[in-house]
Amino acid sequence: MARYLVAIHHPDDYDPSTEDEAMHRDIDVLNEEMIAAGVRLFVGGLHPVSSARSLQARPDGQVLVIDGPYLKTGEHVGGFWVLDAADMDEAMAWGKKAAIACRAPVEVRPFH
Repeated sequence: MARYLVAIHHPDDYDPSTEDEAMHRDIDVLNEEMIAAGVRLFVGGLHPVSSARSLQARPDGQVLVIDGPYLKTGEHVGGFWVLDAADMDEAMAWGKKAAIACRAPVEVRPFH
């Protein structure tokens, strides 16, 4: 088994209040399915990107702290799962279910 990150992406101006009960139910069902299959190692939702703090080491040994995300992309990771899956195909199958349940783009990446 290998470990995979299944990351949910939201636009920077994402408003969680737009999430309805059906979406929450679909995510709960997906979580229960992952647990039953024995693939879910960890799951977490993240606060809005506006709450992020970025740290950057400087050549002088100091650390620069910046309010907001490090990458200025217009999108951010809003939540994620860490899965223990047999291979990328299995991880992608879970990622497809996550995209449907979360109604958002999903990225699947293997860990080293």
